Amino acid sequence: MKREDGILLISCYELGHQPFSLASPAARLKSEGYEVEVVDAAIEPIPEDSVRRAGFIGISVPMHTAMRVGMDLSHRIRILNPDAHLCFYGLYATLNAGYLLSHAADSVVGGEFEQPLCDLVNRLFAGQGTAGVTPANANTSPGAGPPAAPHLSRQQWTVPDRSGLPALKRYAQLDTGTELMPAGYTEATRGCLHTCLHCPITPVYNGRFFAVPADVVLADIDQQARMGARHITFGDPDFLNGPTHVLRILRRMSDAHPGLTFDFTTKIEHILQHPGFFSEARDLGGIFVVSAVESVSDLVLRRLAKGHSREDIVRALAILREADLPMRPSLVAFTPWTTLDDYVELLDFVEVHDLVDHIDPVQYTIRLLVPPGSALLEEADTGTWIGGLDEAGFTYEWRHPDARMDHLHRRVSRLVEDADASGEERDHLGLFHRIRRLAAEVAGAAEAAEAAWTEATEADEAAGFAGAAGLEAAGPAVPTDRPFEDLPPKRRRIPRLTEAWFC
Repeated sequence: MKREDGILLISCYELGHQPFSLASPAARLKSEGYEVEVVDAAIEPIPEDSVRRAGFIGISVPMHTAMRVGMDLSHRIRILNPDAHLCFYGLYATLNAGYLLSHAADSVVGGEFEQPLCDLVNRLFAGQGTAGVTPANANTSPGAGPPAAPHLSRQQWTVPDRSGLPALKRYAQLDTGTELMPAGYTEATRGCLHTCLHCPITPVYNGRFFAVPADVVLADIDQQARMGARHITFGDPDFLNGPTHVLRILRRMSDAHPGLTFDFTTKIEHILQHPGFFSEARDLGGIFVVSAVESVSDLVLRRLAKGHSREDIVRALAILREADLPMRPSLVAFTPWTTLDDYVELLDFVEVHDLVDHIDPVQYTIRLLVPPGSALLEEADTGTWIGGLDEAGFTYEWRHPDARMDHLHRRVSRLVEDADASGEERDHLGLFHRIRRLAAEVAGAAEAAEAAWTEATEADEAAGFAGAAGLEAAGPAVPTDRPFEDLPPKRRRIPRLTEAWFC
């Protein structure tokens, strides 16, 4: 490779936000004097001329969807420029390193990727190859697991360079219920202190996390505010791994940008540990909190090592309601241990605790994903339920012991996909009750849907949840086939981002 060869960084998909995984390494490489081009393949075509003239092409794969798209892109890249050094970097590069190195990639970089990515480019331009990136003892057979250790040390940070990326208006917006606002994205911490067994972060970071310097985070927020952002998503795996660090950032952000709102993600157990945090977060501009509830079955929560119980979820909801900071739960609705009764109970829980408008319908379709390297593979009884590795799909297959659950997953997924395509996905209440009836039908007890609704409604009224949610006096909706326009008057809208996908 020659110094004048181009460097092309490609993002495949990052939950609808402007890709941090391009802006951050681009800044680091530019600080070394390199010319860097960035392309977000999720919303813009990749220029063929850019591929042809690149000596180094990095494909960012922080999530499963990006991994699948990235592999498809790699085939086209190899046709256009077979001599370019092709590097996959990010969380899923580590998890799938064996497959990548034998099918597409010249190198993989994982963990805290900015510095090792820059070091790799420096070595290549100096003619030193990839020593230190893919160890000599790497097993590159398909499905062999991660051969290259992720980079897990502190690094020097550079303010992300967002020049060259599409405008914020082309990405997910904040939907307040009355208007759409441009939304930015940044990260205050990386990795996670916790080791939930199903989480792809666990086998890469192994319980470690790193704080991004506050000045870097705030400078990134400043530039996005100048670009028109009126809301910031903090994409940390868990914002409260470093509560003192992030609170300092929020206070300074509020001082510099009054009126700028934000959201963040944190565990149920952190909500319980830091109840006083949330009132101040609300005063500083917080408008919702994402939390990985996953399930309301204590058995499933134990199998996933979530660190919370069903009762903890109830307590966390009370803390956030007291702070007037809505929770937007994320779910893993289908696991090998989730029974049909569990699924129905989850829907009951959502209704009784007035969470219908807090949960995007796609969450009721999420099925446990087991990537190569998953911590679940180390559990003693995994062999009793896990299937073979779908190498090209980057996940292990599994079937539920109760075939009705796999049937229900297919039907609910189809229902939500059709609703999304028709625009009906925004009617959370109507779609929720269709999902309820599907679950009842699969259980062979369609009549149970009406009884469950009556019971849940009575529980709602007794607990006063309808008033807490700001429902209109007309009362609850009826879960039947009534058309959407016949549903009751508009309820309070819970703020949300317009991109609802999560993996």
